[in-house]
Amino acid sequence: MKKNTALKILNPVMGLLVINQAITGMLSESIPHEAFEILHEGGGPVLVAAVALHVFLNWNWIRATYLKKGQGQGQG
Repeated sequence: MKKNTALKILNPVMGLLVINQAITGMLSESIPHEAFEILHEGGGPVLVAAVALHVFLNWNWIRATYLKKGQGQGQG
């Protein structure tokens, strides 16, 4: 699968995982404990894995944008 295709799938999935974490976190007292364990506690590691994959797929851009050699050294 091409990187852009993977990101087109991964980005919305990550968005849904973030929304899931926020909503289940806010409603933790209102939803059954079993549902909280599945949705919030189970979704956390999935979100971390998705973020790690997102960083991996975008590493060249991150490196080119933020990790330039000599950036901020002796300038100014």
